[in-house]
Amino acid sequence: MKNINQEDLVKSLQYLLKETFEGAPNGSGSIYLDRGVGFFSTLDELNAEQASFSITEMTVAAHSEHARYYLEVLNNFLNGLVQNADWDRSWAKKEVDDKEWQELKSNFREMYKTVGETFQKIEDWNDDKITEAMAIIVHSAYHLGAIRQIKKCQISAFKTGKATIIA
Repeated sequence: MKNINQEDLVKSLQYLLKETFEGAPNGSGSIYLDRGVGFFSTLDELNAEQASFSITEMTVAAHSEHARYYLEVLNNFLNGLVQNADWDRSWAKKEVDDKEWQELKSNFREMYKTVGETFQKIEDWNDDKITEAMAIIVHSAYHLGAIRQIKKCQISAFKTGKATIIA
């Protein structure tokens, strides 16, 4: 099997990470998300009340904190620190006030930045690190989709006075 150029690998991972969190970079095509869509723009459109609103017992705040924590845990793995992750705790924050919502979003952005820096500094991309980096992107994209679905349900609930799942 042919070797993958490490510079190309990191460039591709960075591009997908950026699209997942910031949306497609200006002036270039989107790989998998609609234009103008990314984790941060989606969260920035919501206030604390909307982030805490629950239709199916799961909130945007809970998804956001879980995704932030996941970034932290996988970033630690990439840096050689194996830990016992407390996944239940990562889902515990279901409601936020304005200050907590701003802090959560700020901490999330900071963790995203840290992950991007980690991708740049890794010198030995072995199977585990490649898989962990890909998992960060895939897992985050899943939660972005879940949050966007919750947001659609909220819009429907507010317009109709009842919650409906929009597929």
